Amino acid sequence: METSVPPSELPSERSAPAGPPHTRSVPLALALFTAPWGFVVANSAYAWATRAGGSDSTGAGALALAAAYPGLYRLSTVAAMLASLLMVPAVLGVKRLVVVGSPKLGSVGAALTAGGYICYFAIAFTGIIDIAMAERGGPLSDYAAVLDSSQSDASALWVFLLFVLGNLVGTLLLGLALLRSRTIPLGAAAAVLAWPPLHVIGLVVGSEWFEVAGAVSQAVGLAVVGLRLLAAPR
Repeated sequence: METSVPPSELPSERSAPAGPPHTRSVPLALALFTAPWGFVVANSAYAWATRAGGSDSTGAGALALAAAYPGLYRLSTVAAMLASLLMVPAVLGVKRLVVVGSPKLGSVGAALTAGGYICYFAIAFTGIIDIAMAERGGPLSDYAAVLDSSQSDASALWVFLLFVLGNLVGTLLLGLALLRSRTIPLGAAAAVLAWPPLHVIGLVVGSEWFEVAGAVSQAVGLAVVGLRLLAAPR
């Protein structure tokens, strides 16, 4: 007696891959090589400007830093803006690499991180305004009040919240996706995961050099992602 095999149990279908393999993308790989190093430059310039104290957490502090170190302040601002732009294709590169091993985690992490750095571009751009105010001179106390008011405005608060969410949680999810997918060595995935805790430690202890170390670690990890993406099939 001949028996039929249900289509769902055919050997060819049981052995089919869960999803398409990741494919090579030179532009996304280039973004992975360059974007995180922009944050290394930005954080290093800011750390050097604040080596003797100071902060841009208030309008008055930002104007004081811009007046004392206009070159470093401008370098930090422009580097952060360029890095924020390049991080959008960079996280798409990570998402492409983890498309089989951890697609959902990679997608959520990429969306959060990209959204966060788009917001950070807007935040970083205000540094140019700080420099212009400091160079012009005049009622600096009034300028500081304007800067503080703009950052505490309820209609713009979501920009800062989304940046924090993308910068910390989004990056953490991307690192976990890389860890779960096993598409890069464990050490490289751990290097990406090092950014959120080092950033938080830097904020707690008040030293920007922890952020510099975290940015370097993340840059090394994402460079490995870029190399793996370049080695993928077309």
